[in-house]
Amino acid sequence: MVRAVQDQVDAEVGADAATEEASAGSALFDGYLEPDRPHAGAYDEMFAPDGTVRTPYRALHDAIAPTAVADLTVRSEALDRAYVDQGITFSLSGQERPFPLDIVPRVISSGEWGRLQKGIVQRVKALEAFLADVYGDAEIIRDGVLPRRLITSCEHFHREAAGLVPPNGVRIHVAGIDLVRDEQGTFRVLEDNLRNPSGVSYVMENRRTMARVFPDLFTRQRVRAVGDYSTHLLRALRSAASVNEADPNVVVLTPGVYNSAYFEHSLLARQMGVELVEGRDLFCRDNMVYMRTTEGEQQVDVIYRRIDDEFLDPLQFNPRSVLGIAGVINAARAGNVVIANAVGNGVGDDKLVYTYVPKMIDYYLGEKPLLPNVDTFRCWLDDEKSHVLEHLDELVLKPVEGSGGYGILFGPNATAKQLASARKDIRDDPRGWIAQPVVQLSTVPTKVDDRLVPRHVDLRPFAVNDGESVFVLPGGLTRVALPKGSLVVNSSQGGGSKDTWVLAPNRAPDVERELGEKGLALAAPAGSPAAEHGPELTMSQQQQQQQQQQQAGDA
Repeated sequence: MVRAVQDQVDAEVGADAATEEASAGSALFDGYLEPDRPHAGAYDEMFAPDGTVRTPYRALHDAIAPTAVADLTVRSEALDRAYVDQGITFSLSGQERPFPLDIVPRVISSGEWGRLQKGIVQRVKALEAFLADVYGDAEIIRDGVLPRRLITSCEHFHREAAGLVPPNGVRIHVAGIDLVRDEQGTFRVLEDNLRNPSGVSYVMENRRTMARVFPDLFTRQRVRAVGDYSTHLLRALRSAASVNEADPNVVVLTPGVYNSAYFEHSLLARQMGVELVEGRDLFCRDNMVYMRTTEGEQQVDVIYRRIDDEFLDPLQFNPRSVLGIAGVINAARAGNVVIANAVGNGVGDDKLVYTYVPKMIDYYLGEKPLLPNVDTFRCWLDDEKSHVLEHLDELVLKPVEGSGGYGILFGPNATAKQLASARKDIRDDPRGWIAQPVVQLSTVPTKVDDRLVPRHVDLRPFAVNDGESVFVLPGGLTRVALPKGSLVVNSSQGGGSKDTWVLAPNRAPDVERELGEKGLALAAPAGSPAAEHGPELTMSQQQQQQQQQQQAGDA
């Protein structure tokens, strides 16, 4: 499969590019730093203001700059075909579309990634301590660090989770920390995702597809791998099980094939070698969770759920939900099953609570934040609300409970009617809104038509917590705003993605990252695909498993 894709690309490139001069590729960057481009003050990650190429990007620039336009176009079209062929799509306006992958990767130096990694680990540890505290003794409230009404007014603070303590103390098994880079080149945290952060499947598939279509780019630099994510995730899930379970049974709970992230659910289940189930496949009896199989009932020890709290247990939340398992919260409270990520984590990624994370880091860890927040005005505080109302046309207004880029108002682009309506919304519900200055997100070269132009990007690194350490996948999901001048990178708003390269250090990687040092290769159950073939399956192995599953379904 890989060879066939590469041979096809090489043939098409040879046919189309033979008629072009080798120097034609220099036109790719013509006018890239033109002064009248939108958001010209943004930090460009490839070029310094004087036009020189920044050090991490030199090898990539030298490889791309001589490339003929036709060559780049053929490879870009091959990326699109590869995603269509694999069925990697997302939902936009009610239609399933292939997720756009740009041909130019984003590059992060080893030193810079080391600083980001430390900041992400620090943040996850502080939020982990906060969740344990707020659903326990609430000392941070008793000590006056956070106001009680901040927590009790949060829509995702679930009293049903109070006193529910996981066996190994981990509530944030997987975190997605959204980062942006400001005009000075400083990485800042835009928001935290502690419930069901999605997008890691795109990280892995972006790398695989880029390696097939543009393999020569990887020969010039040492890029850290991302394919071992599923192995780390499986180890974290197995570590979360009750201590008396020597061989815990892990399942991935999905809402079903119509969910926009179903591809990711199935990919992770397949790579971990565990069952992908829906709510109707599971049931509770005597505070224990069982899975229906052709061989009879099997007890389930860990549920990696990809459905929201409100639909997880109809006995505790939405009584009309058919996606979850009735009684699963009581089973978790009895210590017979672990739900990952934990119920009630949403209070930790509330956009208003986000503004207090620096205080959490100081309170729980006694440290200063390594990654700063984006400056944020909290409309529930009278003085900050007054500032927002007065300067709304200069700010970005966000709903506290919003996601996917919906409900955001860019003050500089808003009409007088929109601003008036927003001011009324703020006065009616101050707790429901925050405002931030317009951050000129950093830009990275992106292919548009026959040129490379600056487009704004963000970054979502993924962290996995196994109770002993926090692993941060090198790179993460880079989302890119494809429309000219747009600062909204969400796929639901027409954004795409890039492969994210973290350059390996000159010295050998830390031994703690090596598979096998902590038994990572042994974490998968015997006979599973992850145990037999490592964290990544070849295309033939995937197709063989899909065929076997189809035959089993037909039988």
